[in-house]
Amino acid sequence: MDTIVKSVLRHGAEQPDKPALALKDRRLTYGALREQMLAAAKLLREECGIAPGNRVAITAVSKPEYVIALLAAQFCGAVTVPVDKSAKEKGIRDVLETAEPKLFLTDTPLKAETACARRSLRGFCAEAASAEPCAPEDYREPEPDALAELIFTTGTTGKPKGAMLTYRAVEASTKNTWTGIGMLDSDRILNPLPLNHSYGMRVLRASLYGGAATILQNGFSFAKDTESNLSKFACTALVSVPATMETMYRDMGDRFAEIMGGLRNIEISAGFLSVGMKRRILELLPQTTLHDTWGSSESGGAVFLNCTEHPDKLGSIGRPIDGVDFKAVDAAGAAVAADRPETAGRMALRGPMVMAGYYGMPEESAMALRDGWLYTNDLVYRDADGFVYMMGRADDIINVGGEKVSPVEVENAASGFEEIRECACIGVEDPEGIMGQVPVLFVVPERAGFHEELCEKYLVGKLERHKLPRRYLLLDRLPRNRMQKLDRKALLALYDRGGVGVSNEVIRNILTRRSIREFTNEPVPRELLETLAECGTYAPSGHNMQTWRFTVVRSAETIAEIRTVTEAAAQRNKVYFYGFNHPAALILVSNDRRNKYCVQDASCAAQNIMLAAHSLGLGSVWLNPLMTLCDEPEIREMLHSFNVPETHIVWAMIALGYPAEEGKLLAKKSNIIEWIE
Repeated sequence: MDTIVKSVLRHGAEQPDKPALALKDRRLTYGALREQMLAAAKLLREECGIAPGNRVAITAVSKPEYVIALLAAQFCGAVTVPVDKSAKEKGIRDVLETAEPKLFLTDTPLKAETACARRSLRGFCAEAASAEPCAPEDYREPEPDALAELIFTTGTTGKPKGAMLTYRAVEASTKNTWTGIGMLDSDRILNPLPLNHSYGMRVLRASLYGGAATILQNGFSFAKDTESNLSKFACTALVSVPATMETMYRDMGDRFAEIMGGLRNIEISAGFLSVGMKRRILELLPQTTLHDTWGSSESGGAVFLNCTEHPDKLGSIGRPIDGVDFKAVDAAGAAVAADRPETAGRMALRGPMVMAGYYGMPEESAMALRDGWLYTNDLVYRDADGFVYMMGRADDIINVGGEKVSPVEVENAASGFEEIRECACIGVEDPEGIMGQVPVLFVVPERAGFHEELCEKYLVGKLERHKLPRRYLLLDRLPRNRMQKLDRKALLALYDRGGVGVSNEVIRNILTRRSIREFTNEPVPRELLETLAECGTYAPSGHNMQTWRFTVVRSAETIAEIRTVTEAAAQRNKVYFYGFNHPAALILVSNDRRNKYCVQDASCAAQNIMLAAHSLGLGSVWLNPLMTLCDEPEIREMLHSFNVPETHIVWAMIALGYPAEEGKLLAKKSNIIEWIE
């Protein structure tokens, strides 16, 4: 059996100088990766007592340490449990309580103790680097049906589901990815995907299996990071999600072809890339092969489309790869023809790559797996050439007077209209009470001045009458989850609120902003913070005195110092202090206490900053202990070091970062607005 551990042992022995991993200025050859894996495995066995079958949870940071720990645990025969590095504490606890690992290797701070042993991932790997390695001969090849990994699905509600992947399933999924997108051992693959997610993991596994090099990147925050890594490491391949590819296309502008043109291969997965975007990429990158892949945590990549070879099939998700059986079924599980949209059914797949079930969830496992078939909730049909077409999730299909309408079909048609940057279709209750449901289209316009009547005229020639949107609603961005998949439930909730403010960017931004207290580890670029501070200076100021000051803190060390000093002063003075959970940046809004408008001015400025942050995809929360504690000696000394004048009070300390959680909409009082007419 070709396990990933065996592959690394082989590559490390036969090609020790070949590049395996890189991150910024760090580079690891297969020889070095092999030795560090062996040393970490010995530490796990001898100091941590890890034995075959034990579960080891690992924070899935996009760093070599994660890969080393993952390989070492599997060398020991342990079951690896990748944990989302950006998950909030409750999410982490849910995973740990479900998986019950013996050890948790993490750099994620948790407030309370865990049932399992916990060690710093960074500290563990540092210790392993100076330890004696295991002998390669100590590796015991596992049984094919032994459990290798627990990959937790990315659902937003309920108990997390851990897909149980056996070594057989991992091997099959890895080979499917290698073959399905035509990977080569000479590839240098830029992988910015979350490594707790099925997509990011299967690409990482395939790279290590085949001896290619993986270039790690912490997300797709800005096109310039991708551009820098593509150039620095002379990357030949890139993996991306659809929303990110659309964003990079816009951000790179006229330089898209220049920046991306050196790539041999691009793979898109974890969502559907619009037909229009596929065509643009094919036109701009004639030397690059574009692949679109359907996959899941339960199956890995299983359906592949070579867009370059099949430009006439861009609306499909491809064909199941050799070794994967396919059928479509109705609600009762009976096979249906599914040869056109009208006879579509739920997709079911069978093959060695399918999971063994959901860990500790026999009922959910029985619903998903029957007679070796994995039943999905995706509604599909297949054409005469065997290409599969996705109509959407079964519960997203719109029932218009008994006719099935695919939101994906509407989106594909609308995405070709030149005034639409991206769009999303949902079904809503027919306001006339005749058709049951009708489609509405949320539109992110390419530029100001979207012409609804022109869009409708454009769609009339492409969609049947009952598929045409009854209403167009404008957004500045579509709601998405951590993997940038479209969140249709959020769109439906927005519509159910009456659509108030949906078509007005300013009002929408005000109504949707929430306080965010949990942040990811992703840094906020300086240019964004400069923009936020500038927005503060454009707030109203009494008599235009502008006596305020804005202190922007990006240093993690200084932020930690501010927390320590403020927390100590708050405890001593019995001042409530909470919500300071590792922000990426702080903006202190201070004003001269001698100005009688100082509080009002600072408040307006703080609101400007937080609304601007929300519009840029950042989370923020107003922390206010400093306005009470400013004149405490240690606080004043600290502020003095920041060049905050002695006469200033910090009225608002704004914590900023990329959200690791959704903000809660708190109940609004209904009796506080009085009308005098």
